[in-house]
Amino acid sequence: MSLFDLDGKIAVVTGGAKGIGAATARMLERAGANVTVFDIDEIDGASVDVTSESSVCDAFERVAAKSGGIDILVNNAGRVARKPAVDLTVEEWQAVLDVNLTATFVCSRVAHAFMKRRGGGSIVNVASIMGLSGGLFPNASYQASKGGVVNLTRALALEWAADGIRVNAVAPTFVNTEMTTAIFSNPEVLNTVMQHTPLGRLPDVDDVAAAILYLCSPMARCITGIVLPIDSGYLAR
Repeated sequence: MSLFDLDGKIAVVTGGAKGIGAATARMLERAGANVTVFDIDEIDGASVDVTSESSVCDAFERVAAKSGGIDILVNNAGRVARKPAVDLTVEEWQAVLDVNLTATFVCSRVAHAFMKRRGGGSIVNVASIMGLSGGLFPNASYQASKGGVVNLTRALALEWAADGIRVNAVAPTFVNTEMTTAIFSNPEVLNTVMQHTPLGRLPDVDDVAAAILYLCSPMARCITGIVLPIDSGYLAR
């Protein structure tokens, strides 16, 4: 059996309609998992607002009722408000934390009960290099939220290890998605990013999805509480 085999595993990917989430859903499915996408955009006739605890609870109950449980959760849903801190309103700040940090906590907490019943599971949070550094551009709410995801990952990994639930995170650098259009469409800004990219190439969505697959798989059965950068050398500086 392949160590990356997820045959029969039940997976949920939040923010899975596009970008890293969609690539992750595809890769988990290719590895044999039965994947359900939670997204604010309607998927298969249903929309899930990860900032609503009741919406999250209902969605997990539907998956468990249909499939028998939950084995894997990828907390990928994200939001950004890229502007100077002095121009950032409290409402904008809170909206970013609601999606990036609070929803990660709520989805993980709800998934925990289903995973525990099955004797364990794997949670992978999508953090960011911005959660491990001060970043390159004004983005205070995003950086703060992703820093929170980093330490939430460690905290839950320790708390839930006895339940057989592994909790890890990936920390991508700049990846070309809708969230980073403003960066990838501006040659001057992109040049600044590349100056902080020792490998001289940026990861694409499949590079991030591959790291998530690894952390979800039996290959990583003894790995929990880590944050794996997919950063082309950014954090080595």
